[in-house]
Amino acid sequence: MISEPERYVEAFVKAGANSVSVHCEVCPDIPAMARKIRGLGARASIGINPETDAERVLPFAEHLDMILVMSVHPGFGGQAFIPAALDKLRQIRRELRRRGLSIDVEIDGGIKLDNIADVKAAGANVFVSGSGIFGKPDYKKIMSEMRELVAHTNPKL
Repeated sequence: MISEPERYVEAFVKAGANSVSVHCEVCPDIPAMARKIRGLGARASIGINPETDAERVLPFAEHLDMILVMSVHPGFGGQAFIPAALDKLRQIRRELRRRGLSIDVEIDGGIKLDNIADVKAAGANVFVSGSGIFGKPDYKKIMSEMRELVAHTNPKL
């Protein structure tokens, strides 16, 4: 999460990013930011912090390729998953389906073996896990187990 992301988007894409997520809390004009990101050839994503209501981004969903739900506070790894993120995921996924929008819903923060199935069931289809993988001795094994859980979990909205 950075201030004035519009100043840095082009540099990220030039550096090789094919998807750029900007936090809605620092983005006064979500449609304009999405147009800028897409105009540079990347996928446009807007993130929302744990305290931010999903309604802050849902009105602009048709401009986006992905909505990122933060399930921890941005800034440092190893934080515990905030369970309220599950309700936010369900709300976002229900609204996207109601509107016929097929965009990705990403979850980031505290994703581990013990909750990845729950976040998939709540509507996420893109998962970010740091300490849930890198805090384990066998990365390949833990990632395989996570993939297996995701593959066998159906959304329950």
